[in-house]
Amino acid sequence: MTSKAPAAGDDAGKPIPDLDPAAQRQRGFLGFVERAGNLLPEPTMIFVILIAALMVLSTIGQWLGWSASLPFSGEEAPDWATLENGVLTYQATSLFSEENVNRLLTEMPRTMSGFAPLGLILVIMLGAAVAEKSGMFSALIRASLGNAPRAILTPIVAIVGMVSHHASDAAYVVFIPLAAIVFAAAGRHPVAGLAAAFAAVSGGYAGNITPGQIDVLLFGFTQEAARIVEPGWTMNPIGNWWFILAIVVLFTPAIWYLTDKVVEPRLGKWGGEADEELRTELERSGITDAERRGLRRAGLAALAIVALYAALTLLPGYTPLLNEEASGTARIQPLYAALIAGFFLLFVATGIAFGSATGSVKGYKDVTGMMQEGIRTLAPYIVFVFFAAHFVAMFNWSRLGPILAIDGAYVLQQMALPAPFLLVSVLLLSSFLDLFIGSASAKWSALAPVVVPMFMLLGISPEMTTAAYRMGDSYTNIMTPLMSYFPLILGFARRWDKSFGVGSLLALMLPYALTFMALGISMVVAWVFLDLPLGPGATVFYARPGAAG
Repeated sequence: MTSKAPAAGDDAGKPIPDLDPAAQRQRGFLGFVERAGNLLPEPTMIFVILIAALMVLSTIGQWLGWSASLPFSGEEAPDWATLENGVLTYQATSLFSEENVNRLLTEMPRTMSGFAPLGLILVIMLGAAVAEKSGMFSALIRASLGNAPRAILTPIVAIVGMVSHHASDAAYVVFIPLAAIVFAAAGRHPVAGLAAAFAAVSGGYAGNITPGQIDVLLFGFTQEAARIVEPGWTMNPIGNWWFILAIVVLFTPAIWYLTDKVVEPRLGKWGGEADEELRTELERSGITDAERRGLRRAGLAALAIVALYAALTLLPGYTPLLNEEASGTARIQPLYAALIAGFFLLFVATGIAFGSATGSVKGYKDVTGMMQEGIRTLAPYIVFVFFAAHFVAMFNWSRLGPILAIDGAYVLQQMALPAPFLLVSVLLLSSFLDLFIGSASAKWSALAPVVVPMFMLLGISPEMTTAAYRMGDSYTNIMTPLMSYFPLILGFARRWDKSFGVGSLLALMLPYALTFMALGISMVVAWVFLDLPLGPGATVFYARPGAAG
């Protein structure tokens, strides 16, 4: 019995006798990463452990008298704090206290239902489910690659891959294998197409042309964390728009160069041909006349939603999405808050318009059925949210979050570390954790309550901290076999090359990951030095309202 070794480089592909596939993956550093990651419990259990540790730590903190103070010129103290003589003070409180045990048991339903990210993502997913289940997302992905010219095939794959994040699972299940098929049909190595698509979809996870569900989800956690410092802070779901758009602009040529000049030459000339089976599959993956009509209708529906929002913002004498009494960016704060509903309406309208042309939507029962299916897919997330919501709430009840943020900010302030260094540290921490914990929301829900308020006290905006986290959470996706879709991508690769192993895929993706890391760090540093806007109404730096001058 022989099998392929997972090691990268010239030795990849050499047979090793009597080594089964499971044993292959346990070799070397990557094997250590996989074994270490496998020792970690599921994200829900991680939060159970964190809650237990938090309860013990809060008791120790109260016993030792942990506290933190900062100047405050506001008239009313935020929750969980005391205000005296212009000084805001947080005192550690045991989660075993009568007050906190009572709050835990009597407010359990409210703790979960009041968790901001839950309501946001439920609303978005109700709409996205209609767009996905109607077949619109899949058709849009297939249409974007159907007639791509060979000369610019790679950049098209890169751009569509990053945009396809809106399609959730369809990006992995539909787009990545389709990219390999299109490359093969064009006479290019299909594994190169697969690598380019995987790099764009997973390694470029932070990039997109427009904000979407992931923006709403992550900013929901950011909002909860930011309110530790500023209770009235409200998230701007497009607060990273320019940043994520810049990722697409920078990552696209990087993917183009690496695929055409590094990865494909390393794979060698593909010996296969676009046989009848391949042509049939490509034709099957194309779009029908009904789907073309559906996409045209969906485009008109999208324009109608955009026109509606423009009218509600700009129509003279009737501007429900504009705060006429405010000035500056605060005037359009209602528009930002309404974007959650806007995404919902956009997805529902385009999904219905597409489905009416293809027959997937024949009546309102089809639409509500699709919404129900979308909510069913969120069952694991809702279970996770129950524990994450209680962890965040109990972090506030214990006062440890503000104490860590204030004391941490004081230490960092004394060290006089520059803002770019701090943000790159968050980026690197995020990328390290991503090797073991794939869920972006799980990591951010645990990190945000500490790093967001800490950096706000140091003058760094919640939007900038979120952007740095997102960048670090992306590029390591393609470096770890613990990523949930990694086995699926490996299976796709083995369709074209039976000898492909775990190490083969990791070695294939490593140039993309290292390049994305360098670009990501450079972007974060440049954004701070140039003080560029992160999105409409979102800046790099933050000034705390009510702080003493």
